[in-house]
Amino acid sequence: MFGCIVAGRLIQTNLQQVDVNKFVFELTDAATINHIVVFLLGTISFEPGYAATVHFLWPGPSPGGEGTWKLLGMLSNEKPSAIFRLRGTIIPVSGSSSTKFLTGNTSMETNDMSDTTQPAPQVTATLGISIEAIALVESQMANLPTTNSVLTPDNLSQVATNMLRNLYNYVTSFATSSSPLGMQIIGQNIDMYQSYIPLKAFQDWYDGFMRKVKIDPGMVLKGDENGAT
Repeated sequence: MFGCIVAGRLIQTNLQQVDVNKFVFELTDAATINHIVVFLLGTISFEPGYAATVHFLWPGPSPGGEGTWKLLGMLSNEKPSAIFRLRGTIIPVSGSSSTKFLTGNTSMETNDMSDTTQPAPQVTATLGISIEAIALVESQMANLPTTNSVLTPDNLSQVATNMLRNLYNYVTSFATSSSPLGMQIIGQNIDMYQSYIPLKAFQDWYDGFMRKVKIDPGMVLKGDENGAT
């Protein structure tokens, strides 16, 4: 019913059912995972009134405590796939003298008193999917910080670039060479190729973009999407 892809690897189909409504994927070599995509397979869909929450278990010290399941997001018939950033938020970033977790705008470090770079440990983590009533799923999502798996110092540049590219592609689709009604051009240096964009295009982009982010915060890490609605 579900599939997952660790960025840079083949699709995983080793789904295990551990309860009537609960499923897990075992993720080997988890310390090297950066992003993960979770999705519904083929034409399979949820029963009316149901959706699923997606969780991650890192078997070691983490911001939420050792061996704590952490909510990543959700899947539904309206949102059959989702991408999550794990490295630096749940999966520790191995450094020369510490292991760091990034949590929003703060960080937590566990010193290992070593001055040499350590190789990534061979760790197997677990991805969990729980099918639940939509009301319960939405209740859990309401308490999930939108920056949980999206915005970190490592990807801030990527997020800004994707947003600006999205904005540029959207508003320039409304560009016209015809000057707005009632506009008077002063001076002789008139560029015959001058383009004009209505201010409403920026407001429409903002409204549509924020609506998408509320549904899928991870979209700001994806490639460009033309349009905002």
